[in-house]
Amino acid sequence: MKIVLVPGACHGAWWYRPVVDVLAARGRSALALTLPGLCERVEEQGATLASHVADVTATVAALDEEVVLVGHSYGGMVVAGVADALPGRVRGLLSVDGFAPRDGDSCWSGVDDAMRAWYVDASGRSGTGVDPMPQFDPRTTPHPLASLVQRIRLTGAYRGVRHYALAADPTWTPHSPFPAIAERLRTDPAWTVTDLPTTHNVLRDGTEHLVGAIEALVAEVERAG
Repeated sequence: MKIVLVPGACHGAWWYRPVVDVLAARGRSALALTLPGLCERVEEQGATLASHVADVTATVAALDEEVVLVGHSYGGMVVAGVADALPGRVRGLLSVDGFAPRDGDSCWSGVDDAMRAWYVDASGRSGTGVDPMPQFDPRTTPHPLASLVQRIRLTGAYRGVRHYALAADPTWTPHSPFPAIAERLRTDPAWTVTDLPTTHNVLRDGTEHLVGAIEALVAEVERAG
């Protein structure tokens, strides 16, 4: 079973490198992806949420094995779309302090005014890309604005295992739009919600919390057979 990792806004596959290494040492096969229009794929202009979903869907469809999907932040939108497109191939998904959309949702509709202000203000330079926040890693690149405002289309076909990991560090949560998503999912029997003692940058203090959340998802998928 392959673990496919989708990063958040402005980030690339490099963000998951420590996680891939730890999983490999534990005998797990993981593939971290960079989405079109970002980092080493920055020249692929015109990316939207739909094209991000299509790109990852094509990658997963080409794999000769079942997968679990992990999406951090914006990546939660993408993995939801891929699972909906390939319900027979995707065994489980994990949204890490990110989006868990319903049909018709967008990142814009799912965040608070502070995040919307970032989308608008940080795209003023180019008009098409949202510049990284100052505290982001220097390897980050502008994120395609269209992907943050486009609504996702979901058929509801996916019925596999679904986990949500909330970054619950109290220094982060007052500024985060994601606790509201976690609270919605806590009452949904289709989801398992776990609190992580981290900020949104869940790898800041090491890999173990994120690796643990991934391994919990994989373990449930394997128990389900």
